[in-house]
Amino acid sequence: MSTTRRKAMILGLAFAATTSTITMQPAFAQSAMQSLSGESVIETIKQDGVLRIGLSVFTPWSMRNINGELIGFELDVGRALAEDMGVDVEFIPTAWDGIIPQLVSGNFDVIISGMSITPERNLTVNFSDPYAFSGQTILANKGMTDGFTLEDYNSADVTFSARRGATPATVIAELFPEAELLLFDEEAAAVQEVLNGNAHATMFAEPAPSIEARRYPDQLHVPFDETFLATGEGFALRKGDPDALNFFNNWIAVRTASGWMKERNDYWFKGDAWQSEVDQ
Repeated sequence: MSTTRRKAMILGLAFAATTSTITMQPAFAQSAMQSLSGESVIETIKQDGVLRIGLSVFTPWSMRNINGELIGFELDVGRALAEDMGVDVEFIPTAWDGIIPQLVSGNFDVIISGMSITPERNLTVNFSDPYAFSGQTILANKGMTDGFTLEDYNSADVTFSARRGATPATVIAELFPEAELLLFDEEAAAVQEVLNGNAHATMFAEPAPSIEARRYPDQLHVPFDETFLATGEGFALRKGDPDALNFFNNWIAVRTASGWMKERNDYWFKGDAWQSEVDQ
C-alpha cells in the first residue's frame, strides 16, 4: 500500500470516529437530561398525587386558627401551588432549627415557610426566586426599655428572646453582641418572655411585631421605625434538582405577574381582617 493511500485511510478512520462521537453526544446529553428529569421531586409529587410542604408556625406566615387549623400566607401559597400541579397538599409543621435537615432527609418535598435566602443556607439547599420580601423589627417591653436608644440594647444588662435557628437570632447576635440571647422553638414563646418581663425585647419579621404591639399596647411597643436585614424569602428544595427549581421559579413568576401573590401578601401582611380567626 502506498504511503499516500495509507494516510488517506488513517484520515478516513479518524474522521469516522470523530463523526461518530459528534453523533453520539446529543443522544448522550438527551439521555442524561431525561434521567435527571425522571429523578426530579416534581415527578415524585405527580406520581404520589400529593405535595408535601414543610413549614414552621409563626404569624402571619402560618398559624393556628381558633379551631386548631393552619391558616396564613404560606397556606394560601401552598394550596395554590398544589392546585396548579393538580395534586393534594400536606403541610408538615416542623421545628425551625430542624426544618432544613428534615428537607434534606426527604421528609417533605419543599420548604415554604418564609425562609430568608442566605449564603449559609444556600450551601445546604437550593432556593427559588423570592416570592416575598420582609425585614426584621424590634418588639420590646415598654416598662423595661422606656427611653432606650438603639445603642442601649447592646448591653450585658439587656436580654433578647428569639426563635431558635431563625434569621432574627442571627441578626440579634450580630447587632447586639453584648446582650444575652434566649432561644425558643416557637416565636410565640419568645414574645411571651417579653410580655412576662423575662426579656427586654425580641425581633421578628413585620407585620407580626406591630400586631403584637397593638394586641398588648400597655406592655409592648415597636420602639424604632427601623427595619433590619430586609431580605427575600424563597422556596427551599434539595440540591441537584434543576427541573423542580425551574418549575417553582416559573410558578412564582406567573402568580406574581397575575397580581395574585401581591393580593395574598397584602391580605396577610397589611390588613387584619384575619385577626378574628386567631383571637381567642
